[in-house]
Amino acid sequence: MTDTAELIAEIRACTICAERFAGTQTHHRPRPVVWFAPGAKLLIAGQAPGARVHESGKPFDDPSGKRLREWMGVDEATFYDKSRIAIVPMAFCFPGYDKNGADLPPPAICAATWRARVMDFLQPKLTLLIGGYAHRWHLGSRQSVTAAVAGWRDHAPSVFPLPHPSWRNTGWLKRNPWFEAELLPELRARIQEVLNDPA
Repeated sequence: MTDTAELIAEIRACTICAERFAGTQTHHRPRPVVWFAPGAKLLIAGQAPGARVHESGKPFDDPSGKRLREWMGVDEATFYDKSRIAIVPMAFCFPGYDKNGADLPPPAICAATWRARVMDFLQPKLTLLIGGYAHRWHLGSRQSVTAAVAGWRDHAPSVFPLPHPSWRNTGWLKRNPWFEAELLPELRARIQEVLNDPA
């Protein structure tokens, strides 16, 4: 059986999307951003690295990450502690931009190739699902992001479906004040409970 170090090395060496990325507006090479370790109590199931994360090699190293940490009520040191929090997006590499400068979706081949293998190593007590791609894979749901997040109580306390913390969703947050008023306090309390549990 492959151990975690071998799996991480395999993912970091992956070039399966090289031709796909070369054909994007950014013409970039694959750079898988791998950030997990066995024993992590909390899993953040994200979407895909953005351009800034592609450059830094550090997940959520951008304004979306700052907002996500605010939602979670954790500092940077806690957020980036792999022994406590695993960050596993639906695609490990930045997918690039389309001709209009918009983010391309995470290539499905990435999850098909790696996700089940990574999940076999992780047994989190709490999973945060960031955006529709993560909702669909983990919940098997085809409902809208709004519907999935509004139904968060159906999955708590072990899973919390969330919108993406991108600035593009600022309007969504204003239209759905219940998210900050009702969901976030429960999320923060659950995160502290899980991270502070000595078991």
